[in-house]
Amino acid sequence: MEITHIEHIGIAVKSIEEQLPYYENILGLKCYNIETVEDQKVKTAFFMVGQTKIELLEPTSEDSTVAKFIEKKGEGVHHIAYATKNINDALKEVESKGVKLIDKEGRAGAEGLTIGFLHPKSTGGVLTEFCEHPEK
Repeated sequence: MEITHIEHIGIAVKSIEEQLPYYENILGLKCYNIETVEDQKVKTAFFMVGQTKIELLEPTSEDSTVAKFIEKKGEGVHHIAYATKNINDALKEVESKGVKLIDKEGRAGAEGLTIGFLHPKSTGGVLTEFCEHPEK
């Protein structure tokens, strides 16, 4: 498995609109994409910081995993995502090393990426995401 870089850091928020002024006016970042990922029941907003993105995650349903996260832990860092060249190979490799998976195979995520999550019980309490870019 080859991890090429940190793809993004996901931050759970109750409202993207309420958080935009902090990221844009205080930090000086530019939101370049807002989209809804229906099957994950989440609205996302992205900012570039060098080669790494910040992804704000706003739940679109009370039963989404992000809504449950905010209810349990409050707003804040939700996950870290690593870019990999082949997501299914990466998921199989970490599973063979005893890591519990949330996703056994890659699935569609925001920005056209193929994604897969590792269970935080196997990753030191950090929800970990692998991302494969379509061109890779």
